Amino acid sequence: MTQKIRCAGFGGQGIVLMGRLIAHSGMEEGRHTTFFPQYGAAMRGGTANCSVIVSDGEIASPMVETPDAVLIMNGPSLDKFEPTVKSGGWIFYNTSLISREVERDDVNVVKVPANEIAEDAGTGKAANMVMLGAFAAKLGTVGVETLSKALDKQLHGKSDEIMNVNREALKRGADLVKEPAST
Repeated sequence: MTQKIRCAGFGGQGIVLMGRLIAHSGMEEGRHTTFFPQYGAAMRGGTANCSVIVSDGEIASPMVETPDAVLIMNGPSLDKFEPTVKSGGWIFYNTSLISREVERDDVNVVKVPANEIAEDAGTGKAANMVMLGAFAAKLGTVGVETLSKALDKQLHGKSDEIMNVNREALKRGADLVKEPAST
């Protein structure tokens, strides 16, 4: 299994943290990973995106031209990266900040009201965790539990309150996409 992922949004939305958490989790699960961040002119408020590859085998290049999945946090990023997703790939997008629909009919779409769910969990700043939870639960690239453990290492030193809100947001994102049990 090799999965190429792009995370994108405004600077300040935790885009680079999303990528680091996916890469870290992949390593914790014994896979090969690459992580390649890109920033716009201004970090906070400018554009930010990163590419992550998680693979069972060696990775030849960290570049992601045609991602298998994109995690999109704002409208300009959907405009820019929707065309790049491979046919049959996945677009996860934040319906809290994106009012338009995905225009392609050859991709799988997961609508995530990330900001609303994050606010309900304790803070809108955890919208990135909601998106990560939905991505991990839907595709299984990395485990939700592994992401939660990676949070401890990536956000080491943050208050218990911040950590708990992030974990809760991650869980709620995962719960959003879980299939209901059939009876």
